[in-house]
Amino acid sequence: MKHNRRSLPLTALLLVLLMLVQSVTVFAAPGGKSSGSSVSYSGASTISSATTASGQNYASTTAEQNALLVSGGTSTLTNPTVTKTGSPSGSSDNYDFYGTNAAVLVYNGATLNITGGSITTDANYANAVFAYGTGVVNISDATIQTSARNSGGVMVTGGGTLTANNLTVTTSGNSAAAIRSDRGGGTLTVNGGSYTSSGTGSPAIYSTADITVNDATLVSTASEGVVVEGKNAVTLNNVTLTDTNTTHNGKSTTDKNIFLYQSMSGDASVGTSTFTASDSTITTNRGDTFYVTNTTAAIYLTDNTIINNDGDFLRAEAAAWGSSGSNGGLVTMTLNDQDVSGDIVLDSISTLDLRLTDDSDYVGTINGENTAQSVTLTLDADSTVTLTGDSYVTALSNADTANSNIYLNGYRLYVNGTAVSANTAAATIDDDADDTDTDDDADDDSATTFRDVASSAYYYDAVYWAAENGVTAGTSSTTFSPDAVCTRAQIVTFLWRAAGSPTVTGSNPFTDVASGSYYADAVLWAVRNGITAGTSATTFRPDAVCTRAQAMTFLYRAFGGTASGAANPFTDVASGSYYADAVLWAVNKGVTLGTGGTSFRPDAVCTRAQIVTFLWRCDELD
Repeated sequence: MKHNRRSLPLTALLLVLLMLVQSVTVFAAPGGKSSGSSVSYSGASTISSATTASGQNYASTTAEQNALLVSGGTSTLTNPTVTKTGSPSGSSDNYDFYGTNAAVLVYNGATLNITGGSITTDANYANAVFAYGTGVVNISDATIQTSARNSGGVMVTGGGTLTANNLTVTTSGNSAAAIRSDRGGGTLTVNGGSYTSSGTGSPAIYSTADITVNDATLVSTASEGVVVEGKNAVTLNNVTLTDTNTTHNGKSTTDKNIFLYQSMSGDASVGTSTFTASDSTITTNRGDTFYVTNTTAAIYLTDNTIINNDGDFLRAEAAAWGSSGSNGGLVTMTLNDQDVSGDIVLDSISTLDLRLTDDSDYVGTINGENTAQSVTLTLDADSTVTLTGDSYVTALSNADTANSNIYLNGYRLYVNGTAVSANTAAATIDDDADDTDTDDDADDDSATTFRDVASSAYYYDAVYWAAENGVTAGTSSTTFSPDAVCTRAQIVTFLWRAAGSPTVTGSNPFTDVASGSYYADAVLWAVRNGITAGTSATTFRPDAVCTRAQAMTFLYRAFGGTASGAANPFTDVASGSYYADAVLWAVNKGVTLGTGGTSFRPDAVCTRAQIVTFLWRCDELD
């Protein structure tokens, strides 16, 4: 016997279908690794199968709702406009771990490809683009802006995968990293673009994942530059990272740029925190370059320019996280073809295994207070250490058994409590005129005395010219440090020497230019000749880094340049800026071609190699 089924009214059927499309419940444990707790997703717009669209608008003003929820298929969106407002009334793991209030959320094995367009959020917990679990996002050439707390730019959790190409990302809320991850992590790859964060607790990168950044610009104006929590990793390749840590978040009490730690919150597995950087420029304007606490850390540095304008190079110590007595930093740091300047500070429960390989140079004080639990120092024969204070290690392994590659510089190196023999020759750390080679014999290729200046390097001829003409003697008898930052004191000294070191008279207007310093006459000469007026009526800031804009301006004034109506090829050189005419003159004269395409990067720091190259080209002008 057959039973007839009663049909649902059409309106009721449509309502059921709409609910199925707009609201989806998934079961997941925190981090998304196994089932156990439920999360309900709701999307103002949803995609559940392969879709292609161009120029579409996606918006949500409702709390705990995604503007675009993608749960299946492989979809491609071109030039979308996504906006998200609507802040949840409270806090929930669902927002940070599962993205229930994100602008764009991709999960459940779906793949979303976005090219162009914009994603803007103005709500708490409104991360812009979120890949969760088996979700995959590929986003290129888009602009992302978030303005409220807990609202990152690009984000992965629970094993999500996200690739970002040539994005412009800015975040201004607290706890809103431009590149962000949370519990369960995932894989996040960034290629090109710029990522800027300005909120408290908002580094450029916060990693509880595997994050790789290539060829991009990272800026943090208030918080750390990079944070790696627990057993996770950040890798930077050809990246410019600039950090000014002016505010502290949560338990943090110190200024720092690259922060490796374990919070014990459960958001990251306990294990080795890894940071790797190569061919990058890392600038720290406030605090320590590296800070490690309550974790084992592995740091690998290869051929970077590392600039610290304020604090120490590395600090490992106990802080507010973990259990007292076992919450120090256990650091292994490998320098490969890497120049480093700055002190290393460790407390009594912290350790360091420092390895210098492939022509690396370290200048600073290692464990100067003799407080570390242990410090192991390993050098190959081509690497050097130059001390700036008494240093203490528990073990030394040196391929140069005579320790001639360790310059004591008037200080002592203690190994397990005993001062060891090493090179007692004075190492020239400042660019001091008294050490200048003035040999005029061109056949004596003085640049080859610098083992860090390869004959194939673009700056080889410039360094040779500078050494032959008494412009610079390098940073030691055998090193020029081409990738080291050039200071304001150094550039005016180079200019003064290139001008023949003329005698200068008059009173020094600057309180921070000591009489008798190697640069005192050069600074006074530069002021008398209108090359610089200092940074104020009474300060020159001799140790501050010299930017590309400043370098061009100094050269322009020193060589009597004029812009001559030259067209401006650079989008980042504003008409009317103090350096605009100088840049145009430099381009017109072949002193510089910029940094590629339409970019000059006026605020980027100048290296010593760049400065002597610019000066050499100026000297060649008719």
